[in-house]
Amino acid sequence: MSTVAVTGRIEAHAVDVWRLLTDLPGRARRHLAGPVELLTSGPFGPGTSWREPRSQPDGGLLVEEFCVVEAVPPRRLVLVSSGVGVDYRITWELRGAGRRHHGCTLASVTLAAFPVDPYGRVAALFLGALAARAMEHALRTDLADLAAAVEGCSSAVRAA
Repeated sequence: MSTVAVTGRIEAHAVDVWRLLTDLPGRARRHLAGPVELLTSGPFGPGTSWREPRSQPDGGLLVEEFCVVEAVPPRRLVLVSSGVGVDYRITWELRGAGRRHHGCTLASVTLAAFPVDPYGRVAALFLGALAARAMEHALRTDLADLAAAVEGCSSAVRAA
């Protein structure tokens, strides 16, 4: 298993961050993803599933499927996704940044990768550090995009 985590400060209340993070139909409109294909109906929560296109470092596009396994508004969101030989668990945690930064949210996103077959284990062994850097870059991009959408500006995430 490998784990990558990033944290940033978003200049908005956790409720507002949560609203955008979980607004699946509005993700493309806010430049958080390409068009999202909902696979389930009903309110957002455990069991909600969707597909969305994700940009790859090589410029390609990959369609990934996500499923909510835990949703505690506006504090914690846990998603799972399966890849080739690897299962992923993505955890978003939102918390107030403290009195000094009233109205700000510390947003942390953690991605844990679990190899599930021999191919995934071999790939993790040989590409572990490279994959971790790519995952960290993707998480930082997701966090920056979320912050920009919530704050309405491009220079959104500040080092926490």
